[in-house]
Amino acid sequence: MSIPVGFDELIHPATRLSVVSLLAATEWADFAFVRDSLSLSDSALSKQLHTLEEAGYLELHKDGGGRKRRTRVRLTDRGRSAFEGHVAALRAIVEGAGFPAATHAPTPQPDHSGAGR
Repeated sequence: MSIPVGFDELIHPATRLSVVSLLAATEWADFAFVRDSLSLSDSALSKQLHTLEEAGYLELHKDGGGRKRRTRVRLTDRGRSAFEGHVAALRAIVEGAGFPAATHAPTPQPDHSGAGR
């Protein structure tokens, strides 16, 4: 099986995919919000943001200084396009494996495990 057009090796690692996915849903996000939402350390998030920024996928904006420094981050048009292409490629891979495209949330199944009794 060949890799579909749009598959992005830079975005694909789980942490970067999580970062880009979170940012795709907003215009700007505070560093602390992204860090806390993804349960990452400051250094782990900084490393991922730096990699994505170097690729032109993110824009960082820093306000203030010292302890009052505030960092905000957003996807660039290039980053948003790369994310959308990557999601489309992942869908093509899944559909190629014989799984239909999801059109709605899965129906919850009853819990027959006896848990909670």
